Amino acid sequence: MELPPVGLGTMGIETPSTIETALEVGYRHLDTAQIYDNEEVVGDGLAASNVDRAEVIVATKVWADSLDPAAVSATTTESLDRLGLDRIDLLYVHRPINTYTPETTLSAFDDLYDAGTIGAVGLSNFTVDQLREARQQLAVPIAAHQVECHPLFWSPELLADARKHDYHLVAYSPLAGGHVREIDTVVDIAEDHETTPEAVSIAWLLAKRNVVAIPKSSSRRHLEANLDAQQLQLTDVECRQIDEIGRTLELYPE
Repeated sequence: MELPPVGLGTMGIETPSTIETALEVGYRHLDTAQIYDNEEVVGDGLAASNVDRAEVIVATKVWADSLDPAAVSATTTESLDRLGLDRIDLLYVHRPINTYTPETTLSAFDDLYDAGTIGAVGLSNFTVDQLREARQQLAVPIAAHQVECHPLFWSPELLADARKHDYHLVAYSPLAGGHVREIDTVVDIAEDHETTPEAVSIAWLLAKRNVVAIPKSSSRRHLEANLDAQQLQLTDVECRQIDEIGRTLELYPE
Protein backbone atom coordinates (compact mmCIF):
# COMPACT_ATOMS: atom_id res chain seq x y z
CA MET A 1 0.00 0.00 0.00
CA GLU A 2 1.19 3.51 -0.78
CA LEU A 3 0.76 6.05 2.00
CA PRO A 4 0.99 9.82 1.44
CA PRO A 5 4.17 11.38 2.88
CA VAL A 6 2.12 13.38 5.40
CA GLY A 7 -1.08 12.10 6.99
CA LEU A 8 -3.16 13.29 9.90
CA GLY A 9 -2.75 11.91 13.39
CA THR A 10 -6.10 12.36 15.11
CA MET A 11 -5.46 11.57 18.77
CA GLY A 12 -7.22 14.30 20.75
CA ILE A 13 -9.26 15.64 17.83
CA GLU A 14 -12.85 15.96 19.00
CA THR A 15 -14.69 17.78 16.20
CA PRO A 16 -15.61 16.44 12.74
CA SER A 17 -14.99 19.88 11.25
CA THR A 18 -11.25 19.44 11.86
CA ILE A 19 -11.29 16.25 9.80
CA GLU A 20 -13.33 17.96 7.10
CA THR A 21 -10.84 20.86 7.01
CA ALA A 22 -7.89 18.48 6.82
CA LEU A 23 -9.41 16.74 3.82
CA GLU A 24 -10.21 20.08 2.21
CA VAL A 25 -6.59 21.25 2.42
CA GLY A 26 -5.25 18.00 1.00
CA TYR A 27 -4.86 15.23 3.59
CA ARG A 28 -5.60 11.76 2.25
CA HIS A 29 -4.51 9.58 5.18
CA LEU A 30 -6.45 9.69 8.46
CA ASP A 31 -5.07 7.78 11.44
CA THR A 32 -7.18 6.99 14.48
CA ALA A 33 -7.50 4.18 17.06
CA GLN A 34 -10.11 2.51 19.20
CA ILE A 35 -8.44 3.85 22.34
CA TYR A 36 -8.60 7.45 21.06
CA ASP A 37 -12.39 7.33 21.42
CA ASN A 38 -12.87 9.47 18.30
CA GLU A 39 -13.50 7.05 15.45
CA GLU A 40 -17.02 8.46 15.14
CA VAL A 41 -15.54 11.98 14.86
CA VAL A 42 -13.26 10.83 12.05
CA GLY A 43 -16.12 9.06 10.30
CA ASP A 44 -18.43 12.06 10.58
CA GLY A 45 -15.76 14.37 9.20
CA LEU A 46 -15.12 12.04 6.29
CA ALA A 47 -18.84 11.74 5.57
CA ALA A 48 -19.26 15.53 5.61
CA SER A 49 -16.37 16.08 3.22
CA ASN A 50 -16.68 16.50 -0.53
CA VAL A 51 -13.57 14.33 -0.99
CA ASP A 52 -14.31 10.94 -2.52
CA ARG A 53 -14.01 8.17 0.06
CA ALA A 54 -11.93 6.13 -2.38
CA GLU A 55 -9.21 8.80 -2.28
CA VAL A 56 -8.71 8.56 1.50
CA ILE A 57 -6.80 5.93 3.44
CA VAL A 58 -8.45 5.41 6.82
CA ALA A 59 -6.42 3.62 9.48
CA THR A 60 -7.39 2.54 12.96
CA LYS A 61 -5.91 0.30 15.64
CA VAL A 62 -7.17 -2.55 17.79
CA TRP A 63 -6.32 -1.85 21.42
CA ALA A 64 -4.33 -4.25 23.60
CA ASP A 65 -7.34 -5.54 25.54
CA SER A 66 -9.06 -6.78 22.37
CA LEU A 67 -6.42 -8.86 20.61
CA ASP A 68 -7.81 -12.35 21.08
CA PRO A 69 -9.49 -13.51 17.84
CA ALA A 70 -13.12 -13.02 18.91
CA ALA A 71 -12.41 -9.54 20.22
CA VAL A 72 -10.44 -8.58 17.11
CA SER A 73 -13.46 -9.46 14.97
CA ALA A 74 -16.02 -7.85 17.29
CA THR A 75 -14.16 -4.59 17.91
CA THR A 76 -13.29 -4.21 14.23
CA THR A 77 -17.00 -4.42 13.44
CA GLU A 78 -17.59 -1.75 16.09
CA SER A 79 -14.87 0.42 14.54
CA LEU A 80 -16.51 0.07 11.13
CA ASP A 81 -19.82 1.19 12.61
CA ARG A 82 -18.28 4.21 14.35
CA LEU A 83 -16.34 5.19 11.25
CA GLY A 84 -19.39 4.68 9.03
CA LEU A 85 -17.38 2.51 6.63
CA ASP A 86 -17.71 -0.90 5.06
CA ARG A 87 -13.93 -1.43 4.98
CA ILE A 88 -10.94 -0.22 6.98
CA ASP A 89 -8.01 0.47 4.68
CA LEU A 90 -5.31 -0.20 7.27
CA LEU A 91 -5.84 -1.98 10.60
CA TYR A 92 -3.07 -2.04 13.20
CA VAL A 93 -2.25 -4.10 16.24
CA HIS A 94 -1.86 -1.09 18.55
CA ARG A 95 0.61 -2.63 21.01
CA PRO A 96 1.87 -6.22 21.34
CA ILE A 97 0.92 -6.47 25.02
CA ASN A 98 -1.91 -7.70 27.25
CA THR A 99 -4.09 -10.01 25.11
CA TYR A 100 -1.66 -10.11 22.17
CA THR A 101 -0.57 -13.59 21.09
CA PRO A 102 1.24 -13.70 17.74
CA GLU A 103 -0.33 -16.90 16.44
CA THR A 104 -3.96 -16.17 17.28
CA THR A 105 -4.02 -12.38 17.02
CA LEU A 106 -2.34 -12.24 13.64
CA SER A 107 -4.42 -15.12 12.32
CA ALA A 108 -7.49 -13.02 13.12
CA PHE A 109 -6.02 -10.11 11.17
CA ASP A 110 -5.34 -12.44 8.22
CA ASP A 111 -8.98 -13.54 8.37
CA LEU A 112 -10.19 -9.93 8.24
CA TYR A 113 -7.96 -9.31 5.23
CA ASP A 114 -9.20 -12.44 3.45
CA ALA A 115 -12.79 -11.39 4.08
CA GLY A 116 -12.16 -7.94 2.57
CA THR A 117 -13.00 -6.24 5.87
CA ILE A 118 -9.56 -4.58 5.91
CA GLY A 119 -7.28 -3.59 3.08
CA ALA A 120 -3.94 -4.06 4.82
CA VAL A 121 -2.38 -5.13 8.11
CA GLY A 122 -0.25 -2.81 10.20
CA LEU A 123 1.66 -3.17 13.45
CA SER A 124 2.47 -0.50 16.01
CA ASN A 125 5.07 -0.20 18.78
CA PHE A 126 6.77 -3.50 17.96
CA THR A 127 10.44 -4.34 18.47
CA VAL A 128 12.59 -5.78 15.69
CA ASP A 129 12.27 -9.24 17.23
CA GLN A 130 8.49 -8.90 17.48
CA LEU A 131 8.33 -7.79 13.85
CA ARG A 132 10.33 -10.85 12.81
CA GLU A 133 7.97 -13.11 14.73
CA ALA A 134 4.94 -11.37 13.21
CA ARG A 135 6.25 -11.92 9.69
CA GLN A 136 6.51 -15.63 10.43
CA GLN A 137 2.87 -15.72 11.53
CA LEU A 138 1.16 -13.41 9.03
CA ALA A 139 0.05 -14.72 5.66
CA VAL A 140 -0.10 -11.17 4.27
CA PRO A 141 2.76 -8.66 4.20
CA ILE A 142 3.13 -6.00 6.88
CA ALA A 143 2.02 -2.78 5.19
CA ALA A 144 3.12 -0.35 7.90
CA HIS A 145 4.75 -0.16 11.30
CA GLN A 146 3.74 2.85 13.35
CA VAL A 147 6.13 4.09 16.04
CA GLU A 148 7.04 7.24 17.93
CA CYS A 149 9.62 8.97 15.76
CA HIS A 150 11.04 12.49 16.06
CA PRO A 151 14.47 14.14 16.50
CA LEU A 152 14.53 13.28 20.21
CA PHE A 153 13.47 9.65 19.86
CA TRP A 154 13.80 7.29 16.91
CA SER A 155 15.20 3.85 16.17
CA PRO A 156 17.72 3.24 13.39
CA GLU A 157 17.09 -0.49 13.84
CA LEU A 158 13.37 -0.15 13.17
CA LEU A 159 14.06 2.05 10.16
CA ALA A 160 16.51 -0.52 8.81
CA ASP A 161 13.88 -3.25 9.20
CA ALA A 162 11.31 -1.19 7.30
CA ARG A 163 13.74 -0.68 4.45
CA LYS A 164 14.86 -4.31 4.36
CA HIS A 165 11.29 -5.62 4.23
CA ASP A 166 9.86 -2.70 2.24
CA TYR A 167 7.02 -1.40 4.39
CA HIS A 168 6.21 2.09 5.64
CA LEU A 169 7.56 3.31 8.95
CA VAL A 170 4.76 5.62 10.09
CA ALA A 171 6.12 8.29 12.42
CA TYR A 172 3.72 9.37 15.13
CA SER A 173 4.41 12.42 17.34
CA PRO A 174 6.82 13.71 14.65
CA LEU A 175 6.96 17.11 16.37
CA ALA A 176 7.94 15.59 19.74
CA GLY A 177 4.88 17.07 21.40
CA GLY A 178 6.10 20.56 20.54
CA HIS A 179 9.59 20.00 21.93
CA VAL A 180 11.17 20.44 18.49
CA ARG A 181 10.93 24.18 19.17
CA GLU A 182 13.41 23.70 22.02
CA ILE A 183 16.11 21.81 20.08
CA ASP A 184 18.90 24.22 19.17
CA THR A 185 20.03 22.23 16.13
CA VAL A 186 16.51 22.11 14.69
CA VAL A 187 15.86 25.78 15.48
CA ASP A 188 19.13 26.83 13.80
CA ILE A 189 18.34 24.83 10.65
CA ALA A 190 14.84 26.32 10.59
CA GLU A 191 16.27 29.83 10.76
CA ASP A 192 18.64 29.06 7.90
CA HIS A 193 15.68 27.99 5.76
CA GLU A 194 13.40 30.76 7.02
CA THR A 195 10.87 28.20 8.18
CA THR A 196 9.70 26.61 11.44
CA PRO A 197 11.24 23.86 13.60
CA GLU A 198 8.07 21.84 12.97
CA ALA A 199 8.64 21.96 9.21
CA VAL A 200 12.26 20.94 9.67
CA SER A 201 11.29 17.95 11.81
CA ILE A 202 8.79 16.71 9.24
CA ALA A 203 11.21 17.31 6.35
CA TRP A 204 13.94 15.41 8.21
CA LEU A 205 11.65 12.41 8.59
CA LEU A 206 10.51 12.49 4.98
CA ALA A 207 14.13 12.56 3.84
CA LYS A 208 14.44 9.04 5.24
CA ARG A 209 13.45 6.33 2.79
CA ASN A 210 10.29 4.40 3.74
CA VAL A 211 9.19 6.98 6.34
CA VAL A 212 5.89 8.86 6.37
CA ALA A 213 4.70 11.20 9.11
CA ILE A 214 1.32 11.72 10.78
CA PRO A 215 1.48 15.02 12.70
CA LYS A 216 -1.62 16.02 14.63
CA SER A 217 -3.04 19.50 14.23
CA SER A 218 -6.41 21.19 14.55
CA SER A 219 -6.08 24.65 12.98
CA ARG A 220 -6.17 25.19 9.23
CA ARG A 221 -2.91 27.15 9.40
CA HIS A 222 -1.01 24.33 11.06
CA LEU A 223 -2.67 21.68 8.91
CA GLU A 224 -1.49 23.51 5.80
CA ALA A 225 1.98 24.15 7.23
CA ASN A 226 2.51 20.46 7.99
CA LEU A 227 1.58 19.52 4.43
CA ASP A 228 3.80 22.28 3.04
CA ALA A 229 6.78 20.77 4.90
CA GLN A 230 6.92 18.19 2.11
CA GLN A 231 8.44 20.90 -0.09
CA LEU A 232 11.33 21.64 2.28
CA GLN A 233 14.60 20.06 1.16
CA LEU A 234 17.27 19.62 3.82
CA THR A 235 20.89 18.97 2.95
CA ASP A 236 22.59 15.70 3.82
CA VAL A 237 24.67 17.59 6.36
CA GLU A 238 21.58 19.04 8.03
CA CYS A 239 19.96 15.62 8.18
CA ARG A 240 23.07 14.14 9.79
CA GLN A 241 23.13 16.96 12.33
CA ILE A 242 19.60 16.07 13.38
CA ASP A 243 20.43 12.36 13.36
CA GLU A 244 23.16 13.06 15.89
CA ILE A 245 20.86 14.73 18.44
CA GLY A 246 20.68 12.67 21.62
CA ARG A 247 17.64 10.39 21.69
CA THR A 248 16.49 11.38 25.16
CA LEU A 249 12.71 11.88 25.11
CA GLU A 250 10.29 8.99 24.60
CA LEU A 251 6.82 10.48 24.98
CA TYR A 252 4.87 7.21 24.94
CA PRO A 253 6.80 4.39 26.60
CA GLU A 254 4.95 1.12 27.10
